[in-house]
Amino acid sequence: MVADETKECVIIDPGCCTDKERSELLATINAFGLKPVKLLNTHCHVDHIPGNKFVFDTYGLLPEIHPEELEIMRGAPRYGDFFGFHCDVSPEPKVYLNDGDEVKFGKSVFKVMLTPGHSPGSISFYNAESKAVISGDVLFYGSVGRFDIPGANGKVLLDSLLNKMMTLPDDVKVYSGHGPETTIGHERKTNPFINDVASFR
Repeated sequence: MVADETKECVIIDPGCCTDKERSELLATINAFGLKPVKLLNTHCHVDHIPGNKFVFDTYGLLPEIHPEELEIMRGAPRYGDFFGFHCDVSPEPKVYLNDGDEVKFGKSVFKVMLTPGHSPGSISFYNAESKAVISGDVLFYGSVGRFDIPGANGKVLLDSLLNKMMTLPDDVKVYSGHGPETTIGHERKTNPFINDVASFR
């Protein structure tokens, strides 16, 4: 979740595939007195959308995704159990997000960056004012998203990393879908994938 001083918040990639996780989401929102106004998915792999239906049922929010992710969203419940994720059928979007769009909530604005490669329509959300980017599964601390799975492409991912993510300032914090936060500068200097482009072949 991301919120600002207005208490409006966006929910991004809700896992929430267990009652405990759903209860934790509700408790956090209530504890901080937040008002959820948007549901965003960086991409629609089965570990990023199990909570979409719960968020819709609770707050009436439809997911906002890149159009390339719609078929992935539709297919996720069919293979979720294989990976240990019960995934309810997600409500479908009415709003689609494309490169360069702006997502506004409260006094905040996310710029949408199309960063495919791990998934065909992966998007990241960048807020220049707070120097933060929500990267989904594109860039991790010391690693990058998998590109050996259906719909992924190493060369496309490399392009997203070098020509999108690495164009951000060094002090931008990166909040990914898995693992600890990092910064663009740290990954530029130390990430083995970014520093060995042959890894993507």
